[in-house]
Formats: sequence, C-alpha cells, structure tokens
Amino acid sequence: MEASFVAMYKEMGISEEVLSFGEEILQGLKQRFEEIDRIAEYNQLKVVHAMQKNRVSEACLHPSTGYGYDDLGRDTLEKVYADCFGAEDALVRPQIACGTHALGVALAANLRPGDELLSPVGKPYDTLEEVIGIRPSRGSLAEYGITYAQVDLLEDGSFDWEGIRNAINDRTKLITIQRSKGYQTRPTLSVDRIGELIAFCKSIKPDVICMVDNCYGEFVEDKEPVQVGADLMVGSLIKNPGGGLAPIGGYICGKKEYVENAAFRLTTPGLGKEVGASLGVNQAFYQGFFLAPTVTASALKGAIFAANVYEKLGFAVVPNGTESRHDIIQAVTLGSPEGVIAFCRGIQAAAPVDSYVTPEPWAMPGYDADVIMAAGAFVQGSSIELSADGPIKPPYAVYFQGGLTWQHAKLGILMSLQKMKEAGLVDL
Repeated sequence: MEASFVAMYKEMGISEEVLSFGEEILQGLKQRFEEIDRIAEYNQLKVVHAMQKNRVSEACLHPSTGYGYDDLGRDTLEKVYADCFGAEDALVRPQIACGTHALGVALAANLRPGDELLSPVGKPYDTLEEVIGIRPSRGSLAEYGITYAQVDLLEDGSFDWEGIRNAINDRTKLITIQRSKGYQTRPTLSVDRIGELIAFCKSIKPDVICMVDNCYGEFVEDKEPVQVGADLMVGSLIKNPGGGLAPIGGYICGKKEYVENAAFRLTTPGLGKEVGASLGVNQAFYQGFFLAPTVTASALKGAIFAANVYEKLGFAVVPNGTESRHDIIQAVTLGSPEGVIAFCRGIQAAAPVDSYVTPEPWAMPGYDADVIMAAGAFVQGSSIELSADGPIKPPYAVYFQGGLTWQHAKLGILMSLQKMKEAGLVDL
C-alpha cells in the first residue's frame, strides 16, 4: 500500500500491523467482490426499469401535507416498489416508524381473534416478542386472542419438516418467516430456501398467508421472497431499500388484499392508502431506493471482509468467510462482554457522526438484556449505515452491518480490530 495511504490510516488511528493484516485478507476476496458487483448491476437495472415503467417525474419528488390526498409521488413510489419486487401492491410510508412497526401492522391487519400465528424458523427477533405476546405487553396479538406456535430449526440450521407439518392446523392463518438471523447465530435464509419452505407450507394448507420479514435482505440476491411465493414481504427503509437517504419509514408489499388490509390498519378503516401525507421525504425515498443496490453491495463487501478477518483470528462467525450471503449482517461470537464492547467502540470510532462518543450497554426498550449499539449515523439508528450491536448475554456475539460505501465499511472493521488489539483481546 502506498505510503500516503498508510499515513492516512495512521492518522485515523489504525496501526500498520492492523492495516497489513487487513490488506492480507483482502487479497483473497477479489472474486467475491466481483460477484457482488454483478448482482448490484442487475438490481440497479431492476430499480431503474421500475422507475421508468411508472413514469417517475420531477413532480413525484414534491411533498404533500394534511390528508395527503392524491399524492402523486407517494402513489407512484408504491407502484415502483411493487414492480421492482414482483408484488401486486405495496405500502411505502413515512408513517411506518420502523421495521418492527411494519411487521406489527402486517400481522395485526391480517390476523383475527381465534387465528394462530406460526413461526417455522424458530424464535423471532427480540422486539417482535412483545408484538406477538411471547413476552406480555399491552396491545399484543395475544391480548386479542391470537395464539402463537413455533417450530425451531434443527441443530444444523435446516427446517424441521415433520415438526412444521404437525404444527400447521385449522387455526393457522399466517406463517411468519424471518429471513435474517436477528440476535441469533443461525444461518440467514436464502430466497430459494424461503421459496421451498413456502411451497411446503402451502402444500399442507393452500390458503395460509406466508409473510417474510425481509429486513437486511433486500437487493442482496437478484430476486426477492415475493417472487418465490411470499404473500407478504416487510422491511424498513432505514435498512437496505432506503439507501442511507430515507430518514424514516417502512414498506409492506405482496398480494393486493393483504397490503390493503395493512393500509386500513396503518391509517383507519375506510381510508386506507388514500391518506398519509409524504411531507418532505419523497425525494429521499426515491433517491435512496435508486442507490440501494450499490449501497447494499458496499455493506455486503464489509460483511465478507469482517467474516474473513475475525475467522482468521479464531472467532466463530456466521456466515463463515466463504459461505454465500443472503443478508448484510455478520455475526461474530467474541465470547465475552469485553469483546462485544471493544468491537462496538471501534465501529463508533470510525463513524462520520459522533465518532467521539463511547457506546455503553443499556436497557433498550423491547429487549430482555442490556444492548450495546454503535451507530454514528446520519439517520439515527440506520443499520444500512456502518453499525454494530449486540446483547450483553451469552454467547456474547456482536452483529455488524452496513456501510454506505465499501471504503467506510473497511475502515470500520479495521477500527474494530484496532480496539480489540488495544484491549488485549486479539493477537495478530
């Protein structure tokens, strides 16, 4: 590496030893990165095609206020999402506060008292536990007489086909499939595996609704879960599809009937999609979606780099350094609270915003243990931006994701390694 680069990294706090270790790892990743760029190119074409097909114009970027009736930009954007993702309809709104809210809306909209919700992929993400009522909470699905059943994955990460068959019954109305791992170290599900699971469930009960929590998975592959049979697909705009520009929001897309149900739940019966002003976010939503394929590619490169760096140092990583990727999250089991904290402090120190802040574990709402989060982001909590987090509980795994550019993701991983080394937790 050129002396000027070495000097600049040194100025940023990265030692020559850490930099050299990272450069050695990168030598073996050229082919992986080329494949990521190929998928990004394909997905970029999909986005542009959907925008052109729906005649996106400068007028679509203008805001609406009040009721938001006849909001051209909002309505056109929802057609763009639907076409790009292969869905009949979509709901893309700033009134959806986060991914958990989007999932909660989709579930509450399409379940009724007496119905049962089934997860055939094990425990859902922590913040959904109170939505469902696994952990009691006011307004949960359980309080409305909706029951919950769960079939865990087998030890090797495969589906428990017989267990799923036995769990599906007359009351099973909706099956929720979480694509990403959440705060677990299980494999992320590929779109093909999701399609296989959906086909199996529908072979047992054809009218069951299959919903996919697609958070962290958009644009990682060249197709999305709706294209392999999902009736609903849900995600957050401060993750992949917002491209780092969306300041808030979420989406629900899929079959028209189920999306309309979600719209009536989000606003109110009788109004549905007709109301909901876009305020000033339309341009950020459009431009973020346009950038999303290449931003996702940058985050993927960072995840693969992280996997290979920490795997070589002897830590358990999921996925490992050579496995195919189906989301942008990289889990690294560090084995101690000190490791999780040092890693997150490295990510924070690499941030463009609040780099001087020292993250500490705290009791975040919706979690059953203290959580540490590193995210010096332009959008608060945006996990398509360089970020890392993890619960302070065994097995003391940290979950790294994001990076609006590959170069920034690289800096983040090197800085996490630097902090680990300074804390005496790794030996290069």
